[in-house]
Amino acid sequence: MERARYFLAAVETGSLRAAAERCGVSQPTIGQQIAQLEEELDVVLLTRSRHGVRPTPAGQALMEPLGRLVAAEDAVRESAMEASGAYRGRVQIGGVSVTVETVIAPVVGRLRERHPRLRFTVREGASAAIEAAVLDGALDFGVVTMPVSPPVPGLHRTPLVSAPLGVWVRTDHPLAGRGDVQWRDLETWPTVTMRAGTVMWETLHRHVADPDVVVQAMSARTVKVMVAQGAGLGVLARFDTSADIADLVWLPLRDASPVDLCLTQRRDDRPSPSALIVRRLIRAKADELAGSPPRR
Repeated sequence: MERARYFLAAVETGSLRAAAERCGVSQPTIGQQIAQLEEELDVVLLTRSRHGVRPTPAGQALMEPLGRLVAAEDAVRESAMEASGAYRGRVQIGGVSVTVETVIAPVVGRLRERHPRLRFTVREGASAAIEAAVLDGALDFGVVTMPVSPPVPGLHRTPLVSAPLGVWVRTDHPLAGRGDVQWRDLETWPTVTMRAGTVMWETLHRHVADPDVVVQAMSARTVKVMVAQGAGLGVLARFDTSADIADLVWLPLRDASPVDLCLTQRRDDRPSPSALIVRRLIRAKADELAGSPPRR
């Protein structure tokens, strides 16, 4: 079963090194274990190259049944731990506003229902501040917008879900009838975006030399509220937040890269059973948002 987990992690990450980091083992160990799994099943599961790994046709065919086996084992372990009262203590989670609203909040509700003995703390802040708290040990892990800079030594980021970047405008705005916009269009209009120090702020200033930022918001909802009141164009990724704010149109930025949400944690992390269940629920919610099969 553990070898099946290693194989699935290798396929999902596309790299033995990344899979080893996710599973908390060395790269030689994960390579050896997958090779033993191939020997036991008498099939070649992975094609290896300098660019990474990918499943062979046989490996692709086995992903679903192996995934079901792993999910079944997880369910058994989870039921046993619930029965023994093992899910207790406190899990400290950090997130930016969009991840708190779209990923963490639904998980918190589920946790309260399924694991009443488990306690948790959610801290909202900018991605850099959340990662600093994770590195210091003040948070068990964070769910943040993927920063432009690579992680500092000691941290590891696991991509969760991507969304296109664009702008929110009022339905009566001159740009509202267009199918998309470009970065240069933002040079002539007042802009509403997240505050200085956030990924959104850095991305905007990297592509627009001197943007007219009229509002630095603390949350994605505030950006949309200010746009609805006519403050300017709202620069945000397309995540389903604040559905109750009407009369807005979202326009994709044609020349912008997607925005990634990621799970950030310490490389030397040895999470508690409670932290593991919370992380698994967060990954499942992210997969739900992306419309992809759940990850192990």
